[in-house]
Amino acid sequence: MEEVVTIERMAEEKKNFGNDEYKSKRYESALRLYSDAIHLSPETPAYYGNRSACYMMLGDYRSALNDVKTAISIDEKYEKGYIRMAKCSLMLGDVIGTEQAIRKFLTLDPSNTALREEIASLKQLRDLNEKAASCYDKQDYRTCLYHCDNAIKIAPGSIQNKLLKAECLAMLERFEEACNIAITIMQSHSTNADAIYVRGLTLYYSDNLEKGLLHFERALMLDPDHKKAKAMRQKAKQLKEKKETGNELFKTGKYRDALTTYTEALELDPQNKDINSKLYYNRALVNSKLGNLREAITDCTSALALNEKYMKALLQRAKLYYNMENFEEAVKDYEKALKSDRTSDVKNLLRDAKLQLKKSKRKDYYKILGVTKQATEDEIKKAYRKRALVHHPDRHANSTDEEKKEQERKFKELGEAYTVLSDPMKKSRYDSGQDLEEMNHSADIDPQQIYRQFFFPSDYGFGGFQGGGGGNSSNFSFHFG
Repeated sequence: MEEVVTIERMAEEKKNFGNDEYKSKRYESALRLYSDAIHLSPETPAYYGNRSACYMMLGDYRSALNDVKTAISIDEKYEKGYIRMAKCSLMLGDVIGTEQAIRKFLTLDPSNTALREEIASLKQLRDLNEKAASCYDKQDYRTCLYHCDNAIKIAPGSIQNKLLKAECLAMLERFEEACNIAITIMQSHSTNADAIYVRGLTLYYSDNLEKGLLHFERALMLDPDHKKAKAMRQKAKQLKEKKETGNELFKTGKYRDALTTYTEALELDPQNKDINSKLYYNRALVNSKLGNLREAITDCTSALALNEKYMKALLQRAKLYYNMENFEEAVKDYEKALKSDRTSDVKNLLRDAKLQLKKSKRKDYYKILGVTKQATEDEIKKAYRKRALVHHPDRHANSTDEEKKEQERKFKELGEAYTVLSDPMKKSRYDSGQDLEEMNHSADIDPQQIYRQFFFPSDYGFGGFQGGGGGNSSNFSFHFG
């Protein structure tokens, strides 16, 4: 008997020392002393109640709840136990558990108002949970996140609310924050299927398709009925298969089939921006191969809308603009690329695009003569001969003043074009992009003189044309029939 009294006295001393540590906020030390007291007297509910309070201060609400449940199992009328049970359940976000604890407590002491705040918080928590669920169903993730944050303020130990918050963060592309929450929960609850699912989401939406798929499959191993994991596993598998099939079709030159496959892949999950940006880029390459340059540019633009730092898409679009002779847009894209990639390759591409832009703003002598840049000397002569006869002022003597003026302009341009393209040195300078002012040939060009020199080389220097100027020893004149 004395031995029992001694043990009880020792247990009480441990409890008292624990109380002193608790009051001094040395909760770890208090926890050890309360555990010693429980070890000495495992049937005393107050010791479990005290240790429960200590766990609560340390944020370990699950252990705190377990202790009060033990205390109540020893003494069903232990009122403090029900108070702590209600508090712990609320902190854990367990609405039903909190309600049951409050109801039991009030049954024991109907007039006691010790849980007045918890009753108000419970009502607020239930309301926040309903609002969060409604917003989630509407895919209003931003507002859902707001309600989750408020719910977590009431129930900081609620894994359910934390994971819903993490899921919303993932859908709002705040992947790092979502990942941190999921991993933290997985460290203490390694078999939590919801946490593994959310971690899979962050991987899937961060262009890590295969790892995301593995997490969805692991979540389903733990919970075969996990609806979200099932849906995402299916989507991830389809996206992976379509992407790989499209890539293989492209490599083997089956461009039309690749185009169809990439288009189908893009319809699977519009929210997966990282993967879709790559799919748009891949489809742009296919469209380029098929000669659909405008569609290819649109695809590059779509890829950049999803990922503005996607250098491959930016350079591809610049190349496409260049090939379509839209040099202004090509220069803009190369200039933007150069801000992130200052390699010599990008610098050279920009320099060439600027040169082509400069050339495009001059008169296009090849176009004026109606020949290609590869035209031979004979082809250039034939082209001049044909067009000069069409636009010579004498042929339009009876036209309106406006029409005469237009034909004179065209006739003069023909003379300029022929002067440059028929001279190997001038042609070389023109092809290299030297501007018209530097070449200084248009101001002193006399189109009539060029015409006479071309058609009547033996009579060069003799006049006869109306407005030709310079004829002084010949009565020769030329009229069109």
